[in-house]
Amino acid sequence: MATKTNAVRLVQQAHIPCREAFYEYDENDLNGNHAAVALGFPPEQVFKTLVARGDRSGIHVFCIPVCCELDLKKAAKAAGDKSIELVAVKELLGLTGYIRGGCSPVGMKKKYPTHFDETCILWNEIAVSAGERGHQMILPPEPLMALVSATTDDLCK
Repeated sequence: MATKTNAVRLVQQAHIPCREAFYEYDENDLNGNHAAVALGFPPEQVFKTLVARGDRSGIHVFCIPVCCELDLKKAAKAAGDKSIELVAVKELLGLTGYIRGGCSPVGMKKKYPTHFDETCILWNEIAVSAGERGHQMILPPEPLMALVSATTDDLCK
């Protein structure tokens, strides 16, 4: 049995109902749609975690469906900034403690402002990274958002 990641432990400590799912991944293709297919979920129900830097407010976390693209203008508005851009992959580990393809909104090194695409509340449960590649947490969106103090915003193109 796989060891629990910090993200899974934090979710369980918060008494949020959570299932874990594991799947094979390809280092050369970390596209989130692959995770959705492996889980048997529609891609709109599987959320990827993106990290961006605002021109004034600094680092923000955005969780959007894997089939969507982050609209940087909408993200900037949600963050209260004029502009925002995704952080470089090489910065991700230092900022969050996670690597590309395994970035979870739960358990980052620091507590960053977090924003979920508003469509997350359409589902009884969503999948997000459990903090490592090939490992997802499946849980209800509302308690997850409460745990990370997230807002819901219109974030996708």
